[in-house]
Amino acid sequence: MNHDQFAIIAILVATVGLFLWGRWRHDIVAVAALLACVLAGLIPGSAAFLGFGHPAVITVACVLVLSAGLQLTGAVDALARAALPTATGPVLTIAALTAMGAVMSAFMNNVGALALLMPVAIQLAEKHGMAPGKILMPLAFGTILGGMTTLIGTPPNLIVAGFRAEAGLGSFAMFDYTPVGLAVAATGVLFIVLIGWRIVPSRQGSASNGFDLGAYITELRVLEGGEAEGKSLRELESVLRDADAQVVGLVRGHTRVITPNLGRRLRSGDILLLEAEPDALASVMSTLGLKLEEAVKPEEEAKQEEASEEGTKRDRRRREGDEEERKSDTGEILVQEMVVMPGASIIGRSATDLHLRSSHGLNLLAISRQGRRSIRRLRTTVIAAGDVLLMQGPPDALAGFASAFGCVPLAARPLNIPNKRKSVMAMLVMALAVASAAFGWLPAAVSFAGGVLLFMALRIMPLRKVYEAVDWPVVVLLAALIPVAGAMSTTGTADLLATGLLEGLGAGHPVIALALILVVTMTLSDFMNNAATAAVMCPLAMSTAGQLGVNVDAFLMAVAIGASCAFLTPIGHQNNTLILGPGGFRFGDYWRLGVPMELIVVAVSIPLLLVVWPL
Repeated sequence: MNHDQFAIIAILVATVGLFLWGRWRHDIVAVAALLACVLAGLIPGSAAFLGFGHPAVITVACVLVLSAGLQLTGAVDALARAALPTATGPVLTIAALTAMGAVMSAFMNNVGALALLMPVAIQLAEKHGMAPGKILMPLAFGTILGGMTTLIGTPPNLIVAGFRAEAGLGSFAMFDYTPVGLAVAATGVLFIVLIGWRIVPSRQGSASNGFDLGAYITELRVLEGGEAEGKSLRELESVLRDADAQVVGLVRGHTRVITPNLGRRLRSGDILLLEAEPDALASVMSTLGLKLEEAVKPEEEAKQEEASEEGTKRDRRRREGDEEERKSDTGEILVQEMVVMPGASIIGRSATDLHLRSSHGLNLLAISRQGRRSIRRLRTTVIAAGDVLLMQGPPDALAGFASAFGCVPLAARPLNIPNKRKSVMAMLVMALAVASAAFGWLPAAVSFAGGVLLFMALRIMPLRKVYEAVDWPVVVLLAALIPVAGAMSTTGTADLLATGLLEGLGAGHPVIALALILVVTMTLSDFMNNAATAAVMCPLAMSTAGQLGVNVDAFLMAVAIGASCAFLTPIGHQNNTLILGPGGFRFGDYWRLGVPMELIVVAVSIPLLLVVWPL
């Protein structure tokens, strides 16, 4: 072992140790490892940051943006709610939810897929009287499994493809991962549905990202040509019952009906006063073709507001124009809850009195008043202490309003108001990007970068959100570790470790060596970032295959599978971490389902790797 080999091994051991320790973030540790390699002379200073231009890094960043766009437009949420059953037992519910998560994860970031389906899973757990973790852990594991089936499903697949391309063998294609990955995912999901969910411990979790503040009274406008037009209130009951919502009033013209007859048929322009939880609003609006009344703003009410402020009408119009222009430029609109504090200046006033839209650029979407129900119009409802207001508007305007009128902002609700036009556009752009990469029309990085450009050009998502959607710590982690992993090859360290591995445990047998690479990768991935695991293990796998004189693709695929399958700890994968609080899990709870899952992965993938990628 020469000086360079000793140095890179020391740096890698220290890096892995810091990853496992967890005191510092992964991206900080990765940059420290990169700089250590530069100072030790293992990487030229001019090449230290070439990883930021690596196709795998670009593709990861672009896929994160595209996934966020699908979420923000409500496209995936609408698809998920349409595909999931509403009146089934726990087994079919878990089967449908886990399968949906796996399918979504194949074509979008698996963390994003879990984040979208988590609220649905928690609601279904409550509906079936189950501990939330009984559904959350199967869902999390399903999204992890689904990610290994395509090139873009998870960052390790992109990293493995990048190492293959750098070796002069060309990158893996979009569906090269599918034959083995799909079989492993299908077997894993089947085990979870039939047996696995039953051995998940029942814990009492937080089970919510929001606050239990009671249902809101919300106004929804019946749109012309919408699903609700022409239907009776009785016909709407099934949809509303599934969403745990109910109609508490109806406004038609200037007439308010407190207890509308269930046989009354809805007309275009009718306003339903709906009592519902915020998380149910998107589902109801998407299914019935309704729209928030504050987003419609009838002409007659606009005239009334203008008449009441006749002296400042011109200034208000100019402010509204400026505000609309600013909104179109930034697109930054939030939905946020605010609690009205005792003694606040807003008490005793209504939205109309405050001229929320014209003077503050805000919309009052709903009011929650526990213990009492009001069927008055939202804009004329007098606000009281303790009310929780669901407000919509730019972040600065929301913050200014809360400060000026004595309200305390709560956490922003993850309420994605459906936008059919943008959701259709988002799905078409995503499909085009996937197709161009899958059929080899464009390199994956170029294809998905083009998709992001279309998202920006067509304003499918706010421009600021494009940059916020990128998980920068992951990008920095990948960009820093790629040169470090390259130093393992250039210094001959990968060959040295591969030789020791083969002589010590592999016994020179390719199948044993393949299984060993898979198990070592899975073990590392359970305790450190999966992207980092893939970057560290790829040079070792390629060197092992080279020394044995066998097909390197089988070993690279073993790394891809092993890096994705982190089921034993809450820190091995972000999806495992996401369900830790809501599921009420402890560190050791993951072993119960995780151990059989990893045994299944090894038992299914090794024979298939030998068939699909023969040695």
